[in-house]
Amino acid sequence: MSQPLVEVHADAAALATTLAGELLSRLAAAQEAGREPQIALTGGTIADALHHELARLNPGSEVDWSRVVVWWGDERFVPSDSPDRNAGQARAAFLDAVGATQVHAMPASDEASDVESGALAFEDLVHKHGSGEFEVVMLGIGPDGHVASLFPGFAQLDVEDRIAVAVTGSPKPPPERISFTFDALNRTRALWVIASGEGKAEAVAAALETDGTVHDTPARGVHGRLETTYFLDRAAASHL
Repeated sequence: MSQPLVEVHADAAALATTLAGELLSRLAAAQEAGREPQIALTGGTIADALHHELARLNPGSEVDWSRVVVWWGDERFVPSDSPDRNAGQARAAFLDAVGATQVHAMPASDEASDVESGALAFEDLVHKHGSGEFEVVMLGIGPDGHVASLFPGFAQLDVEDRIAVAVTGSPKPPPERISFTFDALNRTRALWVIASGEGKAEAVAAALETDGTVHDTPARGVHGRLETTYFLDRAAASHL
């Protein structure tokens, strides 16, 4: 497998603007080629900045958001109206504004009896509406090297027969989450890891090192079929 590409931008604002433009370009090109692109969004501060830039730049794009299928790499298993939900944040920032209609959030705690039931219900949703391949998967990376809700040393890192898994005892609150597995995340044409800030620099360096394990740094386990790119600002790239 080839080494990931690395793009470094001046700061978080420049990173968000570049990402938004690149995503809109990819989606427009996919639709022009006759595909109905499916994407997986991520949460976090830099993702929120990206989402606001998508709303700002979208009026000048050729993207028909009613023909974009939207998912998330992971979600917090909290009530559906919780401000901690990645889905709610993204809807408020851009999805409602751009007219996205094919939006598939992971079940909330008031929509499933427990987190495992939520993960299984979400797998059914993927079987019903998934195409088998994402156009772009976007993932943040934690200071510990986690991606989605796949944390260092957790058993979910080794799951190979599921699309989505329940996570309990998360080292980052809230403790219960639903996450796509590596197998699901890696079924993508392009995989983008997005990081901003000095606090992510050590994890980024560990993910890109020649040697290392997925159990120590889960970000080492994700890759795209055609492209894997780390989009960083200077602070996040400072240990490379």
